[in-house]
Amino acid sequence: MISFKNVTKNYGDVIAVKDLDLEISPGELFGFIGPNGAGKTTTIKMITGLIKPTRGKVFLKGINVQQEPERAKQLVGYIPDSPFIYERLTGREFLHLVGGLYKMDRKTIEARMEWLFDLFGIDEWRDFIAAEYSHGMKQKVVFASALVHDPEIIVIDEPMVGLDPQSQKLVKEVLRKLAERGITVFMSTHTLAVAQEICTRIGVINHGKLLKLGTLDEIRKEARMEGKNLEDLFLSLTGGQREVWFPEPGEDNFQPQIAD
Repeated sequence: MISFKNVTKNYGDVIAVKDLDLEISPGELFGFIGPNGAGKTTTIKMITGLIKPTRGKVFLKGINVQQEPERAKQLVGYIPDSPFIYERLTGREFLHLVGGLYKMDRKTIEARMEWLFDLFGIDEWRDFIAAEYSHGMKQKVVFASALVHDPEIIVIDEPMVGLDPQSQKLVKEVLRKLAERGITVFMSTHTLAVAQEICTRIGVINHGKLLKLGTLDEIRKEARMEGKNLEDLFLSLTGGQREVWFPEPGEDNFQPQIAD
């Protein structure tokens, strides 16, 4: 469903993603994890067609994203790490705007909106303008907008940002149900406990290179860290944890330092 063929992305002299070969099948709930600056968001933007690879090709259901961007984007529902809604639009108006971009008729948009707003518990807010929404409510509306056209691929950058525990549980269940229906979910997250709990397969990226790929048990076995949780594996694979050291109070030039 999602295919990277020897994909590299440069920003000037900086290599954000290097020689990425990756295949993600229909119905996978794929977790993409790595430190800040590892290349996760760049990879997501190449899937969604927001940026082009410097080298290599990205395919969605066999469609070349660079050659046929509109066809490819019809397949995708995208949830960015910072939810964006036009501040003067209501939730209802925003979903109609998004549905219109996917050439949906008004009746279908309204029917799916009823279900989605009820699912995410925001029905009573549908006719309030987005400027009055909390961050978490905006995130829920963006989730709804990503699902309104019934996409075959869901791409999410940090799904739990701004959500309370109840909403996080709901989102996890929604993602599971989507995968069970055969929808491909590509999720980038720093919330390793969520990735460990719900992802069917995980990719670990650092400095633009895919370090490990497989189920949690497969990664444990390859790293010879059977029984360890994903956080332990992640820290081991990406350089471990840095030790924080503070001089004693009262010393000259008292400044916190971080030792490798």
